[in-house]
Amino acid sequence: MTVQDVKRTRKTHRARWISLAALVVAGAVVAVLATRPPAQVSEVDTPLLGKAAPAVSGTTLGGGHFDLSSLRGRWVVLNFFASWCPPCQQEEPEMVAFAFHHRQVGSAALVSVVYDDSTSSARSFLARSGATWPAVVDPDGQIAVDYGVRGPPETFLVSPSGKVLVHLDGAVTESALDHWLAAAERGET
Repeated sequence: MTVQDVKRTRKTHRARWISLAALVVAGAVVAVLATRPPAQVSEVDTPLLGKAAPAVSGTTLGGGHFDLSSLRGRWVVLNFFASWCPPCQQEEPEMVAFAFHHRQVGSAALVSVVYDDSTSSARSFLARSGATWPAVVDPDGQIAVDYGVRGPPETFLVSPSGKVLVHLDGAVTESALDHWLAAAERGET
């Protein structure tokens, strides 16, 4: 083997190692991005904080009638969602778990409002997830406007006296809901 052959072999090996290292780094970046949780839910300031919650009244996906005032005296988690919304799809199992763990009489109630979605799509979405709480249809978007919702998912915590205490933007988890509920019960919101 000549000196030039040895140099060429070294360059080839070095190029292979560099390519392999770049491939490993790219694979690691893809793995991190594919498996990391989406952006965390964040508390958002709203002019509604500390004020009476706007009315939520209307027909539910189940065909009944719902009025938020019927839950006066209970903590209410009010969630705006849409079946086409990926973060809503991500948070739905968390909402189901929250509702299940708060199913006893007098515990926090969960209520959803359909945001810019067809009734049939929203109904199918909630049925697939096992949701059993009221979901109010908002055909003209007025409920969302009254709450200042820009896009789903957005969640509000309403006190037993009917005041908005927390506004969360993004996909919530059961533990995050429990955290905000406990903080509100302690008067820390």
